[in-house]
Amino acid sequence: MPPEAAMDFGATEISPELEARIARLNDRYRHHGATSVLEAALKDHDVGDLAMVSSFGAESVALLHLVSVIDNTVPVLFIDTQLLFTETLEYQQEVAERLNLKDMRIIRATDTDLARQDPDGTLHQFDTDACCALRKTVPLERALSGFDGWITGRKRFQSSTRAALDFFEADGVDRIKVNPLAHWHPEDVRAYMEENRLPKHPMVAKGYPSIGCWPCTTPVKPGEDPRAGRWRGQDKVECGIHVVDGQIVRGPQA
Repeated sequence: MPPEAAMDFGATEISPELEARIARLNDRYRHHGATSVLEAALKDHDVGDLAMVSSFGAESVALLHLVSVIDNTVPVLFIDTQLLFTETLEYQQEVAERLNLKDMRIIRATDTDLARQDPDGTLHQFDTDACCALRKTVPLERALSGFDGWITGRKRFQSSTRAALDFFEADGVDRIKVNPLAHWHPEDVRAYMEENRLPKHPMVAKGYPSIGCWPCTTPVKPGEDPRAGRWRGQDKVECGIHVVDGQIVRGPQA
């Protein structure tokens, strides 16, 4: 049974109620900045109970810091695929301690799922979608099951698939995704990190502007899309944890 079978991917249509809530939220906060959007989302009844999901990647510390300043008790979910760079694991611990994140949750695939789907740890070599589902999508879905929505650090500039990103969007059929930094540009992230003296992920200096699992991440050349080093050479630009219009996003979108 593929890892996706543990999740309900049969329904692909957003409920009218959720669609209406998202439209109201985007209208309500359309002209707000990242801080006010995040502050409002954490107390707006139209949003509900939120967790933050963070990769602790190249730019993650900016939003993590913003969340910690507003409310450091917000649950922060970190997906440890057990194929991450050592630098990422060390960075996660450093940032969580420095920002005094009170509810840090490490999310992993179960031993049972790993033994059944990837007993020798080679699944990524011949089916990256299945590997991402096993190690990221399914564990995250389990962890998010008790929340009404989640906060992400996605931004419009990161790739063509995110160019029309709104502050609020549907995540599947019944959950909301909040993107407070959707309209930030690279210089905004750099300025925020510098002004707040936030530590940089050590892999950034080595040419990794977007950092995932070590088998599927390569350095990026000047002028390339920041995510060009993710699954290089494959028709794949997302791991599958994001859902758009009821569909899991892995490849390029029109």
